[in-house]
Amino acid sequence: MGCPLIEQPGQTSDIQDAARRHLWGHFTKMDTFQREPLPIIVRGEGNYIYDQNGHRLLDGLSGLFTVQVGHGRRELAEAATQQSATLAYFPLWSFGHEPAIRLAERLANLAPADLNRVFFTTGGGEAVESAWKLAVQYFAAIGQPMRRKVISRHYAYHGTTLGALSITGVPSIKNPWEPLLPGAIKVANTNQYRCGMCARAGSCTLACADDIEARIVMEGPDTVACVILEPVQNTGGALVPPPGYWQRVREICDRYGVLLVSDEVICAFGRLGHWFGCERFDYVPDMIVFAKGVTSGYAPLGGVIVSDRLAAPFLEDGRVFLHGLTFGGHPVSCAVALANIDLMDREDVLGNVRRNEAVFDEVMARVGELPIVGEVRGCGYFRVAELVKDKANRTTFTDEECDWLLRGVLSPALYKAGLFCRADDRADPVVVLSPPLTCTADELRFIGDTLVTVFTDAWNAFASR
Repeated sequence: MGCPLIEQPGQTSDIQDAARRHLWGHFTKMDTFQREPLPIIVRGEGNYIYDQNGHRLLDGLSGLFTVQVGHGRRELAEAATQQSATLAYFPLWSFGHEPAIRLAERLANLAPADLNRVFFTTGGGEAVESAWKLAVQYFAAIGQPMRRKVISRHYAYHGTTLGALSITGVPSIKNPWEPLLPGAIKVANTNQYRCGMCARAGSCTLACADDIEARIVMEGPDTVACVILEPVQNTGGALVPPPGYWQRVREICDRYGVLLVSDEVICAFGRLGHWFGCERFDYVPDMIVFAKGVTSGYAPLGGVIVSDRLAAPFLEDGRVFLHGLTFGGHPVSCAVALANIDLMDREDVLGNVRRNEAVFDEVMARVGELPIVGEVRGCGYFRVAELVKDKANRTTFTDEECDWLLRGVLSPALYKAGLFCRADDRADPVVVLSPPLTCTADELRFIGDTLVTVFTDAWNAFASR
């Protein structure tokens, strides 16, 4: 998934030997790095990362949609150091600690409407699973115990723990683990470029939103607990919903008494120019799932922000949410999150995204003119280019061609050119961009120049095969 296969002759053999023998990478083809050197990133500074040979790359993916404020921010490291020296660890099991309390208060003030209660986890997948469990126990508490099912979109990624994986809609990472948890229903996503639902209508009819209603009715409304969707879906390539989509979804959920969960693991904390992605599209969910950018990746943290209505049954009759995590709401992570939010506020990081959005639009429009690019899409600092071999007919590459193009050609060429980004073919092949929110207009233009050069060379190489 975007790992470059390049020669790195300056690397000492001991660390490569240790990696080859002992390190198990995530979503990594392990056989490749039994033969080829493993790219090793040794430091980050600002919006750039450096490998062991000193090769500098613009971090065009924010690590993994995470490093909002860039690398090497001393104030975040100092917040972690100070908290470690004061209270390095204590659980939230019938106790509290000040960093978690202050962060919960801060997040509640940032979140819309009555989303005022925060349940902390250590990451996004755990937060997704926590939201599903909370929805099920909430309905049991109010006398609707049959509501256990969850609806999500085709190809949407929501995590890899067994509960979150059941919600995930990516066949290639689900199939090895089947059967997963029952009651996880899939509906149409918002891929307007490849939408077959409205093709004959000539314009968007919001059939992708109406598909949610159809599935609720099919399953039985009294059996569905929640709908969980990303503001902009990642898998498939920054799938921006059509106008009116979220309002229709909110209306459908209200009509059938189903909870709406906004999975903002990627889209929150400025990625779309707002604290939360739901603000960008003007809807209020019942829960917000978050992780990644809350700490800019300087410490692991995730969680669920819950409306007062959902929290109410757990504030009476001795009722307990039967769920917990040893490191959920870790004091060091919470202290880092508070410092990160302060920094983003002080430097107007969200304003930087909004001010430069038009520049990113122009950059991607130029990329979109290339014959190998079928469509560019996204918003804020979250963009993709979908690659095709026939632009007029939107013909995608075969699996073999994808492997050659993405892993054999594009990834090493982009790496050599000084741009780290992601080549993803879990759906149709795309190159994903999610740079730090501190990137300047000139750095965005560098991304565009690099993509134009590398994509042009790749197209010429493909045409001459």
